Amino acid sequence: MEIFITGYGLISSIGIGADETILSLRNEKSGITKGSNDFSSKYLVGEIKFSDNELKERFGIMQNCSRTALLGMIAAKQAFEGHSISEEIKTGLISSTSVGGMDVSEKEFRKYLQDGKQDLSQYKHHSSGVSSEQIAKELGIKGFVNTISTACSSAANALMMGARMIQSGMLDRVVVGGTDALTSFTINGFKSLMIFDEDWCKPFDNSRKGLNLGEGAGFVVLESEKSMQLSKQKAVANLSGWSNASDAFHQTASSPDGQGAQLSMTEALKVAGLTPDDIDYINAHGTATPNNDLSESQAIKSIFKENIPPFSSTKALQVILWLHRVELKLFFRFLQLTMDICIRI
Repeated sequence: MEIFITGYGLISSIGIGADETILSLRNEKSGITKGSNDFSSKYLVGEIKFSDNELKERFGIMQNCSRTALLGMIAAKQAFEGHSISEEIKTGLISSTSVGGMDVSEKEFRKYLQDGKQDLSQYKHHSSGVSSEQIAKELGIKGFVNTISTACSSAANALMMGARMIQSGMLDRVVVGGTDALTSFTINGFKSLMIFDEDWCKPFDNSRKGLNLGEGAGFVVLESEKSMQLSKQKAVANLSGWSNASDAFHQTASSPDGQGAQLSMTEALKVAGLTPDDIDYINAHGTATPNNDLSESQAIKSIFKENIPPFSSTKALQVILWLHRVELKLFFRFLQLTMDICIRI
């Protein structure tokens, strides 16, 4: 069964929407700057330079929500623009997040530490599922709503779950993606893992030390052929292959030989009916950590042998363009015109 992508939306430190984002990439505009919050002011982070109130006013959002939910609503509304809810089309939402509404919880806890006062009702936003419910409400989706939280792979897993639900006939159309806001917890969490780079991150570079953290959201609309016939939407891409796997090596580290990555790429190619020679660009995880980049490189070598296609990490694109011009051309083709997507987690 073919699965079509009929809408997409995103917001990050380098733009709101695809047009702004692509323009930033082409102009080599970095979104990584010193943070403006108390907890982020000492670090280089990918911060969206608009307050919650400014974003709500700009996008007509009235709900009381966390910043995580707000960013998700903005991206999901872009993706779902032009689509409408119909009883004939079984529509769902699968949103993903790492920290949910922790940005609200942290604000209330700081108030408590400062003056002993806090609004306990605000802690309802802490749950990751609340952000998904609020995004669904903003879109008018009342059917299947689910939340996935698997750290870096969360949105990819949401995409795969959506595809499988369409394949099984449980849904005809599903909005899938992920959203997260910057929090003190995430910055300090990655610092405790010793993989937070206080300088600009440099994936696959010999001097790499780790990653920078950012905030943002991205969503796409997946549809079956039946759904497209009813919705009259046009496909911008096809989702043809996917897979996830684990090498069960360590809780926070990949195996040196990248066994899990090898398994997932091999299966994704199999599902898509493609061979390694069919791939002309790899969008790598590329965390700029010594462990991940080594592991991922070994996995890529094991699959593609001597014919490794151009590859890069979008984490670097958000900081500095480390791509050669030929790779840039392939990357923009990937963003705008990709017809076959193989996901590596």
